[in-house]
Amino acid sequence: MKNRVKVILDYDGTLTREEAMVDDLARLSLDTLSCEILRVPRPQLEDEYEETRRLILSRPHEFGWKVRGLLASYSDEGAFILNTTTLQVMLRRNPLYARRVADSYEDAEYDPVNDCTNYLFHRHTAELKPRFRQGAKEILNSLLRHERFIPLILTNSKGDKVERNLQTLGLKGVRILGDTRQYEMDPSWERRFFHPEQGMIQALKIDQDHKVDLRRPLYYRALMREAEGAEEMIVVADTLSLPGALPLVMGMRFYLLKTSYTPFWCEEFIKKHERGEVLESLSALSVKAPCGTGSPRDGNGKGRI
Repeated sequence: MKNRVKVILDYDGTLTREEAMVDDLARLSLDTLSCEILRVPRPQLEDEYEETRRLILSRPHEFGWKVRGLLASYSDEGAFILNTTTLQVMLRRNPLYARRVADSYEDAEYDPVNDCTNYLFHRHTAELKPRFRQGAKEILNSLLRHERFIPLILTNSKGDKVERNLQTLGLKGVRILGDTRQYEMDPSWERRFFHPEQGMIQALKIDQDHKVDLRRPLYYRALMREAEGAEEMIVVADTLSLPGALPLVMGMRFYLLKTSYTPFWCEEFIKKHERGEVLESLSALSVKAPCGTGSPRDGNGKGRI
């Protein structure tokens, strides 16, 4: 594996069309909350979900997925992230809901609301039929066939779900980098990263309304393990905060897949970053012959790895 390029592709939202799956995920999550956890009428819950979602979308930079008091992702960075944020805000704002979630998750790993929404996500995404993006099978096959590249699939889920879904594409032998917990924030982590303009940082400033907290030690350690012996590390994902910002400050290359939900602020930041690039589609990530470790944006090499 030495002197080879590892290409880490995010699963949900990058290889899959989560925007086409999120309505089913929300429906199943509300069903479970209504019947098993909150024990309130389903129509009432749906009304509150929609009201909360509208509130969040009216000022998305003020809301997000918070873990241990730190912001893991802004609310508008992904279709699944918006669903998770909506559920968390809804559950926390209603005292009855907060109490019943706390009763159901007395031994929470993070806090009751986070554990509840994690449970809903992992349980119900495992039940959904995957909807892969155009080009997903082709790019993975190209990477598998090329002797220079080692593809890995990045996911916060356990690897079994992803492996099972990839088999529906007829793909075997792709390594799963699972349970990375990019959302696992640790306010006690003291590691800082050098930025040529911002200095030694624990949060990467994007613009006046956005900054990405980098205190994600589990994800950092996973990336460091994979970087051992690799010539180069490349991360491809549809969101910035969860999978993208940390690799960038660690000196890796990051491709942001532009989707129907990609926020303007994410796209603009990546366009200007020397190690970043925006992909208009997954198919734009083309596998070419070895070209060294320089910038992929030379000549007509846009999207080239």
